[in-house]
Amino acid sequence: MSTNSPVAGLPSTDQAPRLREALLGGAFTADGLLDLLGAPAYAALARSETVPALRATRGDGVLETLVRLFLLRSPVASGRARAALPLDECLSGGWLVPDGDEVRATVDVRPYGGPEGQDWFIVSDLGCSVGGAGGASGHGEGVVLGVGGASTTLAGITVRTPVSSALDVGTGSGIQALHAAQHATRVTATDLNPRALHFARLTLALSGAPDVDLREGSLYEPVGKETYDLIVSNPPFVISPGTARLTYRDSGMGGDDLCRTLVQQAGARLNDGGYAQFLANWQHVEGEDWQERLRSWVPRGCDAWIVQREVQDPTQYAELWLRDSGDHRSDPAEYAARYDAWLDEFEVRKTKGVGFGWITLRKSGSERPSILAEEWPHPVEQPLGESVRAHFTRQDYLRTHDDAALLADSFRLAAEVVQEQVGLPGSEDPEHVVLRQNRGMRRATKVDTVGAGFAGVCDGTLSAGRILDAIAQLIDEDPVVLRDRTPQAVRLLVEEGFLEPVRP
Repeated sequence: MSTNSPVAGLPSTDQAPRLREALLGGAFTADGLLDLLGAPAYAALARSETVPALRATRGDGVLETLVRLFLLRSPVASGRARAALPLDECLSGGWLVPDGDEVRATVDVRPYGGPEGQDWFIVSDLGCSVGGAGGASGHGEGVVLGVGGASTTLAGITVRTPVSSALDVGTGSGIQALHAAQHATRVTATDLNPRALHFARLTLALSGAPDVDLREGSLYEPVGKETYDLIVSNPPFVISPGTARLTYRDSGMGGDDLCRTLVQQAGARLNDGGYAQFLANWQHVEGEDWQERLRSWVPRGCDAWIVQREVQDPTQYAELWLRDSGDHRSDPAEYAARYDAWLDEFEVRKTKGVGFGWITLRKSGSERPSILAEEWPHPVEQPLGESVRAHFTRQDYLRTHDDAALLADSFRLAAEVVQEQVGLPGSEDPEHVVLRQNRGMRRATKVDTVGAGFAGVCDGTLSAGRILDAIAQLIDEDPVVLRDRTPQAVRLLVEEGFLEPVRP
């Protein structure tokens, strides 16, 4: 069901064009903030530490006024606000309210730079425009957060090829829908929380984005049997006890059932070749292999790439989310009781840890799906969307090429791959050779001398078989034996993106 009705106590979108014009005119942009605050205060603001930014905005300029109003929750004199904004419109539209001789903002507005230099604005509840130790402390269960590390991670890993249709499940303040609207003809965004839908509407309007179909409801219920080329979701994935109470993070479903349901039901809502990309938490259960557990979630006809970025033990995990909600600032006895309830939940479910990461599905329709579940806690280079797309393209290639076909093809060493030789100083020969990527996932892999020599001459001109024949001659090895034992190593280099097939 589509909903366009306003939510009591929240601003109207009618003033968004004029307000956007004023914000841009006042340099209230990501670049403008950095120039005004300086790198240390700007970074502190991202940690919800406002004192450095308050010190940097003591002046009477337009930008200082806008920062204090919309990011620092500080009232400003009406005269200063009128010099920076269409004050009467902002008051009548509910963006600002009077406070004696001053005015204050009713929502947070955070400048956010789009991938092609767009000046966007993410609208959220007061004090929730940035992440940090304060979390959602002091807010009700329907609180709507702004942009944070999780939302920017999902935006960075999403495949950004032009598509006809995209779905954002659990849109929150609308950042994923905002990104999708740049490359999808039709975007649908859903959320169980009507306040979130209105915040998404504000974000889109203030960012000058194309229209998005906003629908209220849980998971896929609002879209029925409609199908999409792209599905994205940063869902309320937190594995919490029944006493938890924040809509943006706590689904009310037991354990990791929410994430499992999202993944399992995505296949039926993807068009052929479409992608579904999720952030997720999952339980590490005693007696179960986490990788096998997550592979069982993958729907039929879909390839999958599951990347575990971090694992926390139950105590770390409980403390993280108790701090997120500000419970660490409550009565010590109440905090201890909530902590205890969280650990009880994990004990009942035999949860020994919680994994966090990314799950990407691609609807290939293959009877031999490629399902890779791996642990990768190492630094990566965002955005990764093109790396994700290339991963699945490589799976298609490998699935359709046996060893003979592999050796008949030509390959090119991927850009930004370097070779490192590891061994004792002064030794004549290295103990081993490492190929390392300086882009994307930044993988590294050990290779033997044949593998290093093979990769080094792959420039797309000779077939893999001819290169191996030449290497066999150099090392005085039977070429038939070398051809027999090498394809698996070549296949791994292709799978991990070190070598790229050269299309005829």
